[in-house]
Amino acid sequence: MKVIDSIVTQAAGIAAVRRDIHAHPELCFEEVRTADVVAQKLTEWGIPIHRGMGTTGVVGIIKNGTSSRAIGLRADMDALPMQEFNTFEHASKTQGKMHACGHDGHTAMLLAAA
Repeated sequence: MKVIDSIVTQAAGIAAVRRDIHAHPELCFEEVRTADVVAQKLTEWGIPIHRGMGTTGVVGIIKNGTSSRAIGLRADMDALPMQEFNTFEHASKTQGKMHACGHDGHTAMLLAAA
């Protein structure tokens, strides 16, 4: 399968993850649910994880062969303390918290990269 075909095949699932994260925003150092979503997806895909980095962080380890070379990719997961007034189905379900910063998208894109 070509890489682009794989991306197209997975696009709806990644969009669903982003919408789920958007609907359930958590503030800095409170991203327990979001971290659980990320950890569950990585584990489901067979990617080993480490949890608790910086309190709520999740690290996925993807290796290619036996090389010791590495690259780090990161995404913020936290939301902002503000009210969302959007009316779409995946609007924030938490009063006073919103993903107005794009971190829901960043998290989904990093999962897509994994």
